[in-house]
Amino acid sequence: MFDELKSMLTKIEADYADIRHETKKVTKIVFNGKELTEIGNNTTDGYVLRVLNHGGYASISFTDIDRHEDAIRTVLQNAHLMSKAVQQSVVFKKTPVIKDSHTPVLHEDPRDVTIEEKLQLTRKYNDIIMSTDKIATTNISYGELIRDKHFLSTDGTEIREELVTTRISGLITSRDGKLIQNVRVAAGGSNGLANLRNREADFEKRAGIAVDLLSAQPIEGGCHNVIVNQSLGGVFTHEAFGHFSEADIIENNRSMREKMKIGAKLGNDIVSITDDPTITDQLGHYHYDDEGVKAQRTPLLEHGVLVGHLHSRRTAASFEEPLNGHCVAEDYRYAPIIRMGTIFMEPGKNSFEELLSMLGDGYYLLDAKGGQTSGENFTFGAQYGFIVRNGKIGGMVRDINISGNLYSTLGNISAIANDLKYSQVGGCGKGQANIRSCYGTPHLLIEDLIIGGR
Repeated sequence: MFDELKSMLTKIEADYADIRHETKKVTKIVFNGKELTEIGNNTTDGYVLRVLNHGGYASISFTDIDRHEDAIRTVLQNAHLMSKAVQQSVVFKKTPVIKDSHTPVLHEDPRDVTIEEKLQLTRKYNDIIMSTDKIATTNISYGELIRDKHFLSTDGTEIREELVTTRISGLITSRDGKLIQNVRVAAGGSNGLANLRNREADFEKRAGIAVDLLSAQPIEGGCHNVIVNQSLGGVFTHEAFGHFSEADIIENNRSMREKMKIGAKLGNDIVSITDDPTITDQLGHYHYDDEGVKAQRTPLLEHGVLVGHLHSRRTAASFEEPLNGHCVAEDYRYAPIIRMGTIFMEPGKNSFEELLSMLGDGYYLLDAKGGQTSGENFTFGAQYGFIVRNGKIGGMVRDINISGNLYSTLGNISAIANDLKYSQVGGCGKGQANIRSCYGTPHLLIEDLIIGGR
């Protein structure tokens, strides 16, 4: 494959060019209730060519190798037009020349398992849920994505990397008369199919939560002290903070760029946030991004002070900051954009039980359920929660929405537990889908959180 890519690059006269070829293999199995509604495999491939010339940058994707000369002409023309149109020339920060190949260390390669066995595994978990009293229906799916990427640049970098992602996830719906409740269930990762086995207790527990929600009380709205679990805290870290750490989000937003400048005090001294795609066995793990830059552990917030941004080669040059390997594409249809890898809040020193004692009276809120951000403000749903009185967990509550301001909330995090946990099934829809976007926190004690409810 590298010889084919080299042949194409030799036909390009430009200051810089790179090309990525990717073969993408997808396996999908879907149950809606007791009915199997989809099963199949699909393999596709294609190329992404990027050119930088005289300060003009352009990219093109194509799938037909016989049309590569047309693609080269088009992308060169577009780069020329961009060089005439932009007020400031595009510059890529220099990166070391790399020649490397990586395949993931897998605990059971899904390619060694038949689709029949994957079907039976998915059916087993779906049957566990459907056999639970008061479960109305499910939407449970097995998903497998294998990306085999070859990257070559005119600088001399040659990288091959394979990424393997598997998961079984979906929605559980319970019903009692006209009352309907639902919760999400997820198991997965990027370290092999073994992570999906022996998860019967997890699927049974999630079905039980869906049923318990039918008798839960609606939460009382107001301003409350709360503990949020790792899932809900992780979504806050990713959505409310993480996206403003991506340099392309803030570079043309004068207000946000000023607020997110290096050295700005954004939160409580106990809050530190890091993005680290190099953590093995985690969903967001990769060695190199799709610009051929080595992934690096990147501190973003240290003791409440902003210390870093996530960068592409272009934004690293523009911001005059170090590269850290965070420019990733969904697949061969797209040029890469800045993305989080594994973003998390560093663990604290307290136990979960100590956080409950410190909370006294309030709520314990669990698991994210959709939401949105608008500038520095956010609104998220929680799948369920519990009343806490005198540091003891009591009855279940539902219909939970939380909202707030990013900076106020970072300042109101008053205690952090020592039980950091990462998401097994992540995802991010910024411009392109990224199912490997991973996040996590320990349990967090947050004061004066606004809760929408009854």
